[in-house]
Amino acid sequence: MSCGEARFSYNEDESIFERRRSKWLLCGFIAFLFFFPSLPGVDNYILNLSNLAGIAIIGAIGLNILTGFTGQISLGHGAFLGVGAYTSAILSQKLHFPFLLALPCAGGMTALLGLFFGIPSLRLKGLYLAIATLAAQFIIEFGIVHWDSLTNGPRGILVPAASIGPLVFDTDRRYYYLVLVVVILTTAFALNLFRTRVGRAFMAIRDRDISAEVIGVNLYRYKLYSFFVSSFVVGIAGSLWAHYIEIITNEHFGITVSISYLAMIIIGGLGSVLGSILGAIFIVLLPETLRLVAGELSASFPSIIAALASVREITFGAIIVLFLTFEPEGLAAIWRRVYNYWHLWPFSY
Repeated sequence: MSCGEARFSYNEDESIFERRRSKWLLCGFIAFLFFFPSLPGVDNYILNLSNLAGIAIIGAIGLNILTGFTGQISLGHGAFLGVGAYTSAILSQKLHFPFLLALPCAGGMTALLGLFFGIPSLRLKGLYLAIATLAAQFIIEFGIVHWDSLTNGPRGILVPAASIGPLVFDTDRRYYYLVLVVVILTTAFALNLFRTRVGRAFMAIRDRDISAEVIGVNLYRYKLYSFFVSSFVVGIAGSLWAHYIEIITNEHFGITVSISYLAMIIIGGLGSVLGSILGAIFIVLLPETLRLVAGELSASFPSIIAALASVREITFGAIIVLFLTFEPEGLAAIWRRVYNYWHLWPFSY
């Protein structure tokens, strides 16, 4: 137990908020997020980045449930996003499902497919499981491209704007509120999940699966639970993505997307909901930051714009290596150290 913390019951130890002040700070922060679009200087560009970051947060939380909290490595995250996106697009565009029905259906279909591809996890783990999920990535991509009657193949699908009754989320500002609500619900669900019996079983499997089985944790059942829950959350993110960009193709859900989401939870912090949030924001903002820096340097170095794609990939890889080497617990660990320093100063130890 860290200096400055005193807990006298199991309920206190399991509480999400360490102190009452934290609840009020969180409420104030959520109120700020709802007020954010009205701030001066917040234009469509900033709202667009906010929406992309919000969708990435949902997807990163889904992947962290599986990889960070359960220890099941997945390289098929991009394909599962595609399943959620295409399911929602087909239901909305071809079958005219309302958005509020298409959204959970997208999550459900992705969860069922994740359950199917999670079956190898019953016998595989580590690198072998990663290869199995990589196979799922290519199988799903192949299906999207060649099931032309359903997915329109490489031509893609036009997706109608999300709507709830008469309210149509057809602008960045309106969609911001939709994404924000889903992010809050997803974060609250994830935080509470790991206070339950199921969440504790996930973490026991991650830490030592043989010991978990000895004490009564059904490995097969809880591994499949993890794939199901993770894929459901990812499907929700895919559906929101589809209704936001309003046109989807197979190119949006390639292996690079899977690697990007894996980078989010590595940089943010494996096994941390806060890490999923910080990592998603970091990865979404990184390309834009590099683009702005390149724009400022283009006057002195005209060739830098042409090399921007290569610079972005090199920077992306270098950051992952640096975090794995010097801060394997990610941005969440850095935040905890900063917070504890100021909270306990000058008596921290």
